[in-house]
Amino acid sequence: MRSPCHVSCLVLLLITSLPLAAEESLYFSADSTVARFAEGREQTELSGNALVETEDLLIQADRIELFGENFRYLRCSGDIKLENRKQDFLIRSSVIFVDREREISRIEGYAEMEDGANGLLIRGGFFEDRGDDEGVTLIQMGVRIIKISDGEVMICRSEFARYFREEKVLELSGLPRVDWKGDVYQASRILVDLETDEIRLEGQVTGTVETQVKEEENLPAEAAP
Repeated sequence: MRSPCHVSCLVLLLITSLPLAAEESLYFSADSTVARFAEGREQTELSGNALVETEDLLIQADRIELFGENFRYLRCSGDIKLENRKQDFLIRSSVIFVDREREISRIEGYAEMEDGANGLLIRGGFFEDRGDDEGVTLIQMGVRIIKISDGEVMICRSEFARYFREEKVLELSGLPRVDWKGDVYQASRILVDLETDEIRLEGQVTGTVETQVKEEENLPAEAAP
């Protein structure tokens, strides 16, 4: 007679190998798994070295809950690393909610995003990545964005930011500030073109620009008045 543990593991193995939608399959694993199959309340809880992988996503966390039709929703907690292969970014946080159907990732808490496409490091207290049709990431609370271009470091700060990946544009508001090549830019709203490093200031504008003053050569004594 097979033990309950053996049967549960066999069922789990079958589940993780099945396609969950016509166009995508999902694989998951963990040290411990609890699965519920009540109709309309299907849910799987992964604990300890939890991993979920699809064609576009790779998520590793201490704990992951999968629920909804075709495991549409994921709720992750603990030490989380989310890699979006489609959009080429990596997120690290302690709490992440994912809607796989709408391609939305939401984080209510401190997180860091490494964007390989545009060489950005983004930090903030709230993230919402909308990858379906909008291709935009919203960041709030203590936003800090670092970009290295040709050996120069650009640092952007604000309370609210929108990152348009397709257009390669940052939109900063809420006390925005950009430090770039020794200059400081502040305005009501700042737009940064990530391809050209062009900075556009809107609203009330202030700034500090460093200039190099060329020292006048000393005149010969005989030429002095």
